[in-house]
Amino acid sequence: MTHGMTHGMTYINVWITECLTDTVKLLVFLTLPLHRDMMMSLDDKGSVQIQTKVLPQDSWTQVSCPCCVSKQVESLVLIQLSDNVQPVTKRWLISLIEASKRHGGAALLAHPGEDECGDVIVVSAPRCTLLRATEDLGLCKKYRNKEMASFSYHDRDNFTNVDDMQEFLTLAERQYIVKNELDSLQAQKKQRIPGVPEAPGVLEAWENICQKLVRAGVIKDIFPLHDQQRLNDVCRRWYSKKQIWRQPLDAIQSYFGGTMAFYFSFLQFYTWALVPPAFLGLVLTFLLPGGGGVVKEQAVEGVMEEEDYGPSVSGHMVQAVFSMLWSTLFIEFWKRRSSSLSHRWGTRHLTERFAEPRPGFQGTLGLNPVTGRLEPLFPEWQRQLRVGLVSLPLVGLFLGLVVLGMTGFYHGEALVQGFHQDSGSLFSGALLYLPSMAHTVYTNILKNVYHAVAMQLTKWENHREESSFQNHHITKVLLFTFFNNFAVLFHIAFYKQDLPLLRKKLASLLILNQLVNQCTEVVVPFIVDRFLSAAHKKEQEDNLEMDKLRAQRSLPPFPGLFAEYIELLVKFGYLSLFSCVYPLTAVLLLLNNITEIPGDAYKICKLFRKPFSAPVSNMGVWQTAFEVLGFVSVMSNCWLLLLSPRVQEFCLEGGISGKNIILFAILVEHVLILVKIILAFMIPAEPDWVRIKREQIEFNSMQALGKQKL
Repeated sequence: MTHGMTHGMTYINVWITECLTDTVKLLVFLTLPLHRDMMMSLDDKGSVQIQTKVLPQDSWTQVSCPCCVSKQVESLVLIQLSDNVQPVTKRWLISLIEASKRHGGAALLAHPGEDECGDVIVVSAPRCTLLRATEDLGLCKKYRNKEMASFSYHDRDNFTNVDDMQEFLTLAERQYIVKNELDSLQAQKKQRIPGVPEAPGVLEAWENICQKLVRAGVIKDIFPLHDQQRLNDVCRRWYSKKQIWRQPLDAIQSYFGGTMAFYFSFLQFYTWALVPPAFLGLVLTFLLPGGGGVVKEQAVEGVMEEEDYGPSVSGHMVQAVFSMLWSTLFIEFWKRRSSSLSHRWGTRHLTERFAEPRPGFQGTLGLNPVTGRLEPLFPEWQRQLRVGLVSLPLVGLFLGLVVLGMTGFYHGEALVQGFHQDSGSLFSGALLYLPSMAHTVYTNILKNVYHAVAMQLTKWENHREESSFQNHHITKVLLFTFFNNFAVLFHIAFYKQDLPLLRKKLASLLILNQLVNQCTEVVVPFIVDRFLSAAHKKEQEDNLEMDKLRAQRSLPPFPGLFAEYIELLVKFGYLSLFSCVYPLTAVLLLLNNITEIPGDAYKICKLFRKPFSAPVSNMGVWQTAFEVLGFVSVMSNCWLLLLSPRVQEFCLEGGISGKNIILFAILVEHVLILVKIILAFMIPAEPDWVRIKREQIEFNSMQALGKQKL
C-alpha cells in the first residue's frame, strides 16, 4: 500500500439508498473502481463493503519454532515512537523484540509499519510465547475433560483449543502478555542505544530497556489495538441494546479484560441489589403514616410553624436494621459472585510473581538480593520515613482544611441569616445562597488540589512495585474522599443533631450529583462524539488514505476506573450510613445506576483508547473499602436511630432516662456488630461448587508437579 498502513481491515461502507432497485445496486457494485489491494463484497443489506488488506505478512519478523508459523499474524500492540527516531534505533528495537529469551529478547513478532522510517512498530506474539506466559501467569484453562485446570506448558496438548490462540486466550490476555513481555526486556550487558545521543543512550547491565527508551524519548507510548469488528459486536450487545440488567460480561472480559469486567459486574450486581431497599424506601415514604419527612403546620402562640416529621418509630427501626443487614449481605454475596466469575474466567489461581520495578521507581543501581539483577535500590526505612514524617502530616493538613471549610460554611450561614432577619430585603434573601455556593466551590478546589498533591506524594514515596504505589495512592484519596463527602453529614447528624436538615442535605446531594453525573457522563460525551467529532469521523470514512492506527493514536488514553469506583463508594456510603433518615436514597441511586451502565459503556467503547488489563481475581482494594463502609454503617445507623425525635419522644413517654437510652443504644450496636460478624462467617466467600473446583485444581496441580519432579 502506498498511502499508509491501517490495522486489520479498513472498511469503507458505501450505502446505497433504499429506493434503488437490486439491479442498480448490482451495477454500482460492479462498476466501482478498485485498488489492486482491495476486495469488494455486497452484503445482505444492500451496502457495498470494500476491504483493504494491510500489514503485508512477509514484513513480519520470522519465528524459528515450526509450531508457531502462521499464515495470518494478528496485530495486538502498537509501539508509538518519537517523530525524530532514527531508522537504526527502530531496527535495533525490532531485533530485540524478535530475539529469543535466551539471547535477551522478548520472543515476539514485530512489523515496521509503513516503512523503516516510520514512527510505529506493530507487535504480535507467536504461539509458544503466549503458552509459556499463560503458565507463568497461573491462568486456568479448559482441560480435555471440559473442567478448568491450571495451564501447564508441558501438558499443553491436553487442553482444548490450544492450537488456536484466538480461542484459547482472550484478546485482552494476548495483548497483556505482549505488554508484559515488552516490559520484561532487560539489557544483558552495558551497551549504547544506536541512534541515541551518548548521555541518555547508555544501557546499564540488567536495566529495563522499555523504561530506558521512554526516559530517552525514543518510545512515546505503548497501547493495545482495537479489533473494530469485535468492538462493534461488543457495543451492539452491550449499550446499543440497553443491556442494563444483564450485561454481556463474558464478552466484556474477553475484549476489555478482567479489570473492566469486574467493575461492570459489580455495577450490575449493585443495581440488582438496590431493588429491595428502593422498594422498602417507597413503602416507608408513601404508605406508612409519617413516612418520608412530611411537613406539617402547627400553631405556636398564634404563629404558624413548620415541623418536619421524619419516619415513624417503626419506620426508623425497620430502615436502620434493614440498612445494616443489607450492607452485610450485599458484600458477602458479592464475594461469592466474584469468586464464581474468577473461576469462570480462569483467574482464581493467579501466580504471585516477583514484580518488576515500576517505571517511576528511582534509586541507586545495585544488585537485587532476590533476583541478583542490577536495578535501582531504595532503602525501605527511607520510604517509611517519607510516609510517616511528610505524607501523613500533609494528609492531616488537608483533612483540617476540610474541617476549616465546614466551620467557615456554618459561620457564614449564621451571619447571612442574621443579616437577612435584620434587613429582610431581596438582596439579603439572595445572600442566603452565598455560603452554600462558596462552600461547594471551596470543596471542589480543595479536592482537585488534594488529588494532585496525593499523586505527587505517592510518587515521592518511591514505591518499587506498581501494586504498592496504587494501594498507597488509593488509600490517600479514599481517606480524603470519605472525610470530604461525609464530614458535613456527620456534623449535622451527631453534633447539631438536626435530622430534618440532614434529610434535606442528603436529598439535595443525591439529586444534584445525579443531575451533574448525567450531564458529564452521558450528555457531554454524546455531544462530543456525535457533533464535535463528526467532521473528523467523516474525513476518516471518506478518505481511503486515512490511517486507522493513527486514528487510534489520536484518541485520549483511558483514565482508568478510579473515579468510577470513588463515585460508587460515595453513593454506597449515602445509602448504608444515612438511608434511615432519607428512605428514598436507594430509589435515587437505582435511577442513577440505570443510566450509569450504558453511559460508562459508551465512553469506554467510543471515546478512549483500548486499555491494557492485567488478569485479576477480584476488585482488589475497592472491595475492602466497601466492607469498611458496611462496618461503619452499623454504628452510624444505631446512633441516628437514637437521635431520631420520634424515638426520643417514644423513650421519654416510656419513662426511660437518657443514661439508659445511651446504654441501650451501645448494647444494640454491639449486638448488631456481632450479628454482622456472624452473618459474614456463615456466608462462605465462595460457593461450594467453586470451593470443590478450586481444591480439585490445587490437587491436580500438586500431582502434576510431583510427576515433573520424578
